[in-house]
Amino acid sequence: MLSIIIPTLNEEKYLPLLLKSIKEQNVEEKYELIVADAGSVDKTLEIARALGCNIIEGGLPAKGRNEGAKVAQGDLFLFMDADLKMPKDFLKKSLKEFKERNLDVASYCLIPRTGRKIFKTAFNLLYNWPITLCQNFLAHGSSAILVKKSIFQEVGGFDEDIKLAEDHYFTRQASKIGRFGVIKSTKVYITMRRFEADGYLPTLFKYLICHLYMFSGKPAKSKIFNYKFNHYEK
Repeated sequence: MLSIIIPTLNEEKYLPLLLKSIKEQNVEEKYELIVADAGSVDKTLEIARALGCNIIEGGLPAKGRNEGAKVAQGDLFLFMDADLKMPKDFLKKSLKEFKERNLDVASYCLIPRTGRKIFKTAFNLLYNWPITLCQNFLAHGSSAILVKKSIFQEVGGFDEDIKLAEDHYFTRQASKIGRFGVIKSTKVYITMRRFEADGYLPTLFKYLICHLYMFSGKPAKSKIFNYKFNHYEK
């Protein structure tokens, strides 16, 4: 069984798109939907209930994922950000490749949900191609991570004290225990909202500094990497 775990906070705009794309998947694998909510005051919980999600109390993304994992019934976890969207046959292709490659943890290339080719090209040059080329010796995982429950438990879940890129750090730790790979057969759609809210160059620079720091093997726990959860519409 697959457990899809989604941290949320006021995601009435994007959560329906993600859940709808999940419901439209052609997959034989049984799955459950878990929404770990950090106190939404909009229609997020109403939407989640209407679409059959198990709703639990969450927090910042790392805590939300960990809380979701505590109640998950599956032996395979798929952690997804609320503003993602699955393309056709995403689950079918992911699970098939995950099994065929004998993976224990996997991440995905990202497709920006924008009509501007410059951003799609930038994502390929600065993220998709590097993580694919480096997958055999340096694991990266952002926005969507597929992992076996046993590996998640052995790692100890996501470090809730990390300020930024806790998903990358988790993936890197998991790759030391199990076999890691970037899924080749499908990608996942992602919004540009963080770049739009915080500025394209400042956001890019912040992530660049964070990743350079992480080459030391240490997680980014300094306050200079503070993560703002759900400030995009403000």
